[in-house]
Amino acid sequence: MRHRKKGKKIGRTSSHRKRTLQALSNALIENKQITTTVTKAKALRPFVEPLITRAKEDTQHNRREVFRHLQSNDAIDELFGDVAERVGNRPGGYTRIIKLGQRSGDGAELALIELVDYNDVPPTDTGQGGSGGTRRGGGKGRRTSSEEEPAQQVQGGDSPSDDASGEDPQSPEEEASTDADQNDADENEDGPDETEKDDR
Repeated sequence: MRHRKKGKKIGRTSSHRKRTLQALSNALIENKQITTTVTKAKALRPFVEPLITRAKEDTQHNRREVFRHLQSNDAIDELFGDVAERVGNRPGGYTRIIKLGQRSGDGAELALIELVDYNDVPPTDTGQGGSGGTRRGGGKGRRTSSEEEPAQQVQGGDSPSDDASGEDPQSPEEEASTDADQNDADENEDGPDETEKDDR
């Protein structure tokens, strides 16, 4: 049982996990945003945010405590200098994780993790969840209003001369689909006649 075992193992031993989070934290502090897997980003957030909170108060003790985790003087200078000024009045929540989709090589879920105060542009909807609709079909089979009009014309038996009277021309794909629909309708009309002839 994994009861009360907090944190993600990310497929590494304890020492390897510690160094991975250290390297990711250094990269995040220096570059302000990094692209990694969703699991590593979720593991990085609880690791780096307490360090940023400590950096708000620039004391020798806090610098040593943060250095214990980061092991990089350049990252310490950046964290206690520029980053601490930008996040000075923010009460936590210094990072943002944005899902990017799957990596082409192995299909791993990618995410962008960034420091919130360095990106003034709010994130747009990435299309992940929250749509409110059902999971079936994905809306591929629904017709729009422009597609319904030609379908009604074909069913109503309008002549091609009516289409040239000022309505928008159809794309080749729509023409092919309406031709196929019309052929199916013709076959259905011929079908009962043939069966009636066979019965006679």
